[in-house]
Parts: sequence; structure tokens; C-alpha cells
Amino acid sequence: MQENQQNKNTIALVGLIIMALAAGAFGFLYFDQKNVANEREAIAMEKAKELVYAETKLDSVAAELDAKIGEVKALGGSVDDLLKVKAHLKKDKDGLLKGNKVEIGKYVSKIKEYETFLVQKDEDIVKLRGKNEVLISTNQTLNTENATLKTDREVLTKDKQVLADSVSTIVNQNKELAKKVSIGAALRAQNVRVLAINKRGKEKEEDKYKANQVEKIKVVFSLPQNELTKQEDKEIVMRLMDSQGDVMTYDVINSKFMIKGQELSYTLKDRVNFTNNNQFVEMVYDNTERFKPGSYNVELYAEGFKIGTGNFVIQ
Repeated sequence: MQENQQNKNTIALVGLIIMALAAGAFGFLYFDQKNVANEREAIAMEKAKELVYAETKLDSVAAELDAKIGEVKALGGSVDDLLKVKAHLKKDKDGLLKGNKVEIGKYVSKIKEYETFLVQKDEDIVKLRGKNEVLISTNQTLNTENATLKTDREVLTKDKQVLADSVSTIVNQNKELAKKVSIGAALRAQNVRVLAINKRGKEKEEDKYKANQVEKIKVVFSLPQNELTKQEDKEIVMRLMDSQGDVMTYDVINSKFMIKGQELSYTLKDRVNFTNNNQFVEMVYDNTERFKPGSYNVELYAEGFKIGTGNFVIQ
């Protein structure tokens, strides 16, 4: 009995030792796994901090870029290089936010490059400010000179206006004088007569003509002496109008002339060498159709004036 009791005690002791060893092994494994988990968590936290740092720095660089773009624009400089860098920065930031495996070292290096670029751009901005200060100073000087010139110009303008008014008065007087001279120098058609020519070429002068006896119309008039009129070729225009007021012409479309801003049709045109010696002028119109009964009027024009009129009747 005593031996059995000893065996039982021995077995119990061995069991306790085995349980103690198992508990120790489990405890060791537990603490080891916990240490591994803690190390992984620490690495993840460090990684997250680095990502936040990189993102924050990129945001800071972007804000500085925007500020410098605005300042350079205000100073009138070129922002092309700034805009290019901004586009690259946006691309890098998008890659940082979307990437699963991010090489923080690469982004830290890029951030340093961006910061170096911003420092260089600060130097460029300082130079640009200096140039603008010079321009502002020059502009102020020019404004002062311009104000002086403006005052001088106002005085000159007043003097010029007085002179212009005087010149305008003289010009108007000259225009009136020229108009009077022009009117005085205008040709005059005197003793305007209308002769009928029959088929045999025989001429006849009466107040009334029979339609079957009129083949052509000859308008005869004299140009009296006028010392104001130049002795040169003068263009004389004749208008022959029927009882309806229609102008008889060879070419309805092309036979036009201007008189006092108005376009009129004409019957005949002729150039006469004015000799200033009471010369006679003849103008013959050969009608392609028989003259119809009615009253006819003749108007003569030269150098923008109506110089004479005449009339006859066809029975």
C-alpha cells in the first residue's frame, strides 16, 4: 500500500512538472507573439507618420506655389515654370494617396527638390520686385511729366481752338467767296433755240412742229463772254424731256451724270472749247423713233450748273 501511494505521488509530481513546463512554454510563446505584434504596430505607426508628413509637406509646397504664382502674376512675370512644377506636384501627390507601396524616401527627396525650387523662385521674385520698383519710380516720373505736358497741352489746345475758330471763319468766308466766284464763272447759254430737221436734212425753226416732219432736233445757243470763266474744254450736257417728263436718251442705263449730289439721265454730252468770244454751240439729237405729239423741254448743264433751257411742241 505504501509503495502504491509513493507511485501515485511520483506520477502527480511528474504531472505537475509537465504542466509547469507547458505553462512556461505557452507563456514564452504568448510574450514572443505579443512582442512581434508590438513591433509590427510600431512599424505601421511609423509608416503612417511618414505618409502624413509627406502629404503635409506636399500640401505646404502646393500652397507656397499658389502664393508665388499669384505674386509673379501681380508683378507681371512669367508663371510657366511655376505651373509646370505645380502639375508635377499634383501628380506626385495623387501617387502618394493612391499607392499601396509607397517609397517614402523617394518622396522626401522630391520634397527637397520642390523646396529648393521655391527658394530659387524667391530669389527671382526679389529681382522682379526690384524691376517693378524701378518701373513704378519711372512711371511716377512720367506721370509728373505727363501732368506738366497735359497742362501745356490744355493751353495749346485753347490757343489752337482760337486759331481754329479764326481759320474756320476765314475758310467759310473763302468758301462763300469761292461759291460766288464759281457762280460768277459759270457758263451761260443764251438765245436757246430748237430747230427741227426733216428727212431731207432741211432745217426749220418754229414754235410748233408736225410729228411727220421732224427727224432730228437741233439745239442752238450762244456762250457769252465771261472774264471769270477759264478758256478750256467745257463739257455740256443736254436733257430732252417729253410731255411725261421722261428723258429721251440713247442709253437709259449708262447715260447718267451727277448734279448737286443727284444722279440724272441725259440725252447728249458734248465737249466744247470755250473761247470767250460769244461763240455758238449746236447739239443734234437723232431720234430713233418718231416724235410723239406733246410739249418738250430742253435743259442744258455745265460744271455743276444749269446754264439754259428751251422748249418746243410737236403736233
